[in-house]
Amino acid sequence: MCDLRDQDDLQKYTHRDFAAWAASAGLITALPAVANAAAVSEREVTITTPDGVCDAYFVAPTSGTAPGVLVWPDIFGLRPAFRQMGRRLAESGYSVLVVNPFYRQKKAPTAPQGGKTPIAEVLPLMQALTPAMHLSDGKTFVAWLDAQPEVDKVRKIGTTGYCMGGPIAVRTAVAAPGRVGAIGSFHGAAMVTAAPDSPHRLVAQTKAHYLIAVAENDDQRDPEAKNALRTALQAAKLPGEVEVYAAAHGWCPPDSQVYDAAQAERAWGRLLATFKQGLV
Repeated sequence: MCDLRDQDDLQKYTHRDFAAWAASAGLITALPAVANAAAVSEREVTITTPDGVCDAYFVAPTSGTAPGVLVWPDIFGLRPAFRQMGRRLAESGYSVLVVNPFYRQKKAPTAPQGGKTPIAEVLPLMQALTPAMHLSDGKTFVAWLDAQPEVDKVRKIGTTGYCMGGPIAVRTAVAAPGRVGAIGSFHGAAMVTAAPDSPHRLVAQTKAHYLIAVAENDDQRDPEAKNALRTALQAAKLPGEVEVYAAAHGWCPPDSQVYDAAQAERAWGRLLATFKQGLV
């Protein structure tokens, strides 16, 4: 799937003039309002892990309890766009934790320009993470969610990952198979590799419903990846959908240079449907 070093076709898939985008630095596209949105409260939190202290954002409905959701941002990390996405999930009825995946190196924001930050500036942060760290963090953050009074411990937890977060979401389900009931991967990077611990080879170690939304240009680079993922789900007898979206890698976050509102909403609707099925 995605090669994060290759942005040669970024301009081809940009849905607005790049100069106009640059002139609008700091602006984030407003996401559509949630119908019958729940009242929510939000707070910045810190979570002690085996490797240090992670800074994160937690938002949940103000009344009752709700299923927990762990959000893994893309390579640009925890930032206003992902806080907005987390709040929208909470307004839809979930207790949501959005983490800074790079807490070992630095606190958020790790990409001050958000989705407009050059990949070269943040690539070393991603490269410093390992599958073992993904597993450790996933286990820790799921346990943290289960310790919060806003989280419904009877119902399963969901996790979503964007870009590099896709594989981390799968590894979170490996680390806590009894708790994670649904996974959403959006323009996931390196979901199918030759490594023995490739995410598609880990699917059988999980017990979750899957939504795997593949970017059009990622599919063009590696058209067999979607088939490998479908085969893995079928072999594991796990419910899931793997679909190529007519959008570029990075289309979901509202501060992305290639944000596609229509396709992002389509993916959002499928995520809510997946959570409804899996978080029981």
